[in-house]
Amino acid sequence: MYRVGALARLNVAKKCGTALADKEFERFKNLNNGKPVLHSFYYHYARLIEIIYAIERIEELLNEEETLNPQIRAHAQINRNQGVGCSEAPRGTLFHDYQADNNGIITGVNLIIATGNNNLAMNKGLKQVAQAFIDGKNIKDGDLNRVEAVIRCFDPCLSCSTHALGIVSSIIEIRDEKKELIKEFKRVKLQIIVGLGNELRGKIVLELMF
Repeated sequence: MYRVGALARLNVAKKCGTALADKEFERFKNLNNGKPVLHSFYYHYARLIEIIYAIERIEELLNEEETLNPQIRAHAQINRNQGVGCSEAPRGTLFHDYQADNNGIITGVNLIIATGNNNLAMNKGLKQVAQAFIDGKNIKDGDLNRVEAVIRCFDPCLSCSTHALGIVSSIIEIRDEKKELIKEFKRVKLQIIVGLGNELRGKIVLELMF
């Protein structure tokens, strides 16, 4: 599976199909003289082009005669007890597996999201950045920014869908060939609220380490 969907789709596509998106798509194709664009930091650019296409396409669909037809009506009801869906999002492929009883009440959910699909590639990206920029004898604060930027390339949703408490943090451990800890460099540990509900539900706090 390709690491991030948007960049892969644009590299193999001939056009987007809407005016503004196609105009931006031509600029994208010229970034590497017509060859596939593979640099990780262009993931965001590819996602933005797909967003432009989506906005234009939504406008087209909303103005179609069938969409505005008052006779269109859907009757929702249970027709099977399990359904599996697969969809493409800007950060990768999403797999949804739902189970429901005969009353339409969901009894089980299994989600395989792009963060999990991209995990191996994120680890490899972190290793490459660490080897290129981190000096075990003199670790600078800017080195942590470079490491964190790799995560944002693959998963831009993290920074927008969560709320940070305290100071954004990272930990870098320098280990020898035997994996013995030589030196550690860290900021304050980061806590991220991944769910916030009413008093009955409380809140879910995740301690996130890169």
